Amino acid sequence: MQFLIERPQFDAASGVARFGYKLDDLHFVEALEFPRDQSLENLDAPAFTLLLNLTAFVLGVSYFKLKAPLHISAPDLPLSTDQRAFVIDIYENGLGEFYARNNLLRFGRLVLDTPISEGFAVDAPKLLDRALLPIGGGKDSLVSVELLQAAGIDFTPFAVNPKGPILTSVAKIGTSPIYVNRKLDPEMIRLSGLPGFLNGHVPSTAINSMIAALCALLFGYNRIVLSNERSASEGNVEFDGRQANHQHSKSLDFERLIARTLADATNGTLQYFSLLRPYSEARIAALFARQTRYDKVFSSCNRNFRLSGHDGPLWCGECPKCHFVFLIFAPVMDKQRLIDIFGRNLLDDPDHETSFRELTGLAGQKPWECVGEILEAAACLHALTTSPAWENDAIVATLRADLESQYGTAKLTSARQALFEDADDHHIPAEVIARVAPHAV
Repeated sequence: MQFLIERPQFDAASGVARFGYKLDDLHFVEALEFPRDQSLENLDAPAFTLLLNLTAFVLGVSYFKLKAPLHISAPDLPLSTDQRAFVIDIYENGLGEFYARNNLLRFGRLVLDTPISEGFAVDAPKLLDRALLPIGGGKDSLVSVELLQAAGIDFTPFAVNPKGPILTSVAKIGTSPIYVNRKLDPEMIRLSGLPGFLNGHVPSTAINSMIAALCALLFGYNRIVLSNERSASEGNVEFDGRQANHQHSKSLDFERLIARTLADATNGTLQYFSLLRPYSEARIAALFARQTRYDKVFSSCNRNFRLSGHDGPLWCGECPKCHFVFLIFAPVMDKQRLIDIFGRNLLDDPDHETSFRELTGLAGQKPWECVGEILEAAACLHALTTSPAWENDAIVATLRADLESQYGTAKLTSARQALFEDADDHHIPAEVIARVAPHAV
């Protein structure tokens, strides 16, 4: 069995790109619909063709995972050595959680069969000094909004298949967005739920980043600014000889890899970096808490944010993501304000004990969610044990002794202080961080 990636096609008249895939006798076609109210800047540039081809590889993970064969073939899409490394990383580490949860051994075993290209010099595409800022509807990208606006850096909100909190957050931002409609092949979605086919997590940040890169070239943007924090680099579990990370495509290692890939494809003109990489989740929560305009529109809850659309309340209050976000806000936000945002006090429900034990490393493993580091969560929860507003809540009171026994008070206190120290390990251009840093104090 092999997975075949066909040459993608882009129709400038309709603004639609199509990507074809074959999995033995199954054939799939995915479409991206780009806005038609924008002028096309680099449609004929070699860089656009190269990025379109690379996007075909990245989008393909959604179809590949139905059977996850060992052989990937793209006979019409030549790759350089560096580009091959990028694609392999997507299909290995990007699908690390998928392999771990399906007990599939694929690391180092995949065969990527493509023509060899040693790369070629391309003319620099015409890109303006402005940024595309992916908006996910959660706290992180909205903190990036506040920092870019304060620094006077020109940006445009960007999203793929926007819905729910994305739409309401962009409305609060007040800047016209760029939206792309991604149409997955419905047969793939149908097969994903049938016996004999596999399903699981795909590197959505990598997928959306490549779509953003196509928009950057088509509409003339020289930066793609992500909002990934430093804790995204921490893995979830050891599997098949390496760390499987739910957030691999948000990690610093992947950021550097895709940034180099995009820069090489555009003669160094397209930048890619995360504005929040120096910060912990706790630090980002503190920055978010400084303003209130997004309180009733943002959400990081994945249970209430599915492909079918946003339905019901902004926060389910039951998933690990809800619990983690509530936890990191608790030390830096007024208690009643936080309860109003979530609809109830998530730290005063004994039924949530197992979830908070997993988040803080007292039991099980780190949840397969976009949550922060285990020690970070433990330090935030321990900080609440000396807060008159929180110390008597069920989860705080119950876990205090176990936290101190496992980590020690000194380590937890030190870890809490370190959460508010900015890291030097990031990929932000010097001229950008110089303009933004004063507004993050």
